[in-house]
Amino acid sequence: MNWFKTFFWMIALSVILVLVGSLFGRGGLIIGLGIALVTNGLAYFTGDKIAIAAAQAKEVGPAEAPELHRLADRLAAQYGVPKPRVYISPDPNPNAFATGRNPRHASIVVNQGLLRILDPEEVYGVLAHEFAHVRNRDILISSVVAVMAAAITFLAQMGFFFGGGSRDQQGSSPLGLVGGLLLLILGPIAALLIQLAVSRSREYEADHTGAEVSHDPLALASALRKLQRGSEVVPSPIAQPAFAHLYIVNPLSGQTLGSLFSTHPPLEKRIQRLEEMARQR
Repeated sequence: MNWFKTFFWMIALSVILVLVGSLFGRGGLIIGLGIALVTNGLAYFTGDKIAIAAAQAKEVGPAEAPELHRLADRLAAQYGVPKPRVYISPDPNPNAFATGRNPRHASIVVNQGLLRILDPEEVYGVLAHEFAHVRNRDILISSVVAVMAAAITFLAQMGFFFGGGSRDQQGSSPLGLVGGLLLLILGPIAALLIQLAVSRSREYEADHTGAEVSHDPLALASALRKLQRGSEVVPSPIAQPAFAHLYIVNPLSGQTLGSLFSTHPPLEKRIQRLEEMARQR
């Protein structure tokens, strides 16, 4: 099913890129089509590398992060998936995400800020959540949407600064400039709404799966509380809006439109669901 969803979003986002380009005339349409074709390839084969680079994360071995690798080994066995590569980002925002095109090409990224405020049981709960994304193959959809959302935003910005309206028309007009300005504003919003469409239900499912596998819903609930408070105090200076939906909690709280149109379900509801799971055990 996730293969179908990935294919659907690749087509949908490609159409959006072409339509955005077409607003700037025939040349813009060709550019939009070219960006769509290139971006699809990049999203599938290197989307994870782009996300990791955007987080400024570095791969760490067992000697550098023994506790993370111990938990990753344990969860890989529990989930029956290959052990992902382990990365640490210098980001002070407490957060984590998983990326990759399939379980054999998966990576887990953990921010320094998370390691500073969570205890081992809470880190285990967060990693169990991220491993759920790996096993459920959410990570490919997330990578594709992240790269394509970035491309939509980029094309909207380039169209405004270098287009100012269709160049096929004679001269430029104030109306064309207004259209370019609207596109500059609406392009990122469209990308954000697409991220929202593919993200919210996945987070609930990963919470549930992670809590079941870890056998400790309350540890994940406690981690989410700390991450929520931490993200409000220290919004990420590194994370980019196009990749915000990858993280376990919104890393840009208070900084961007993500605070108005969150790519994540309300943390209060996620915590309530986990606490209900604990009561039913």
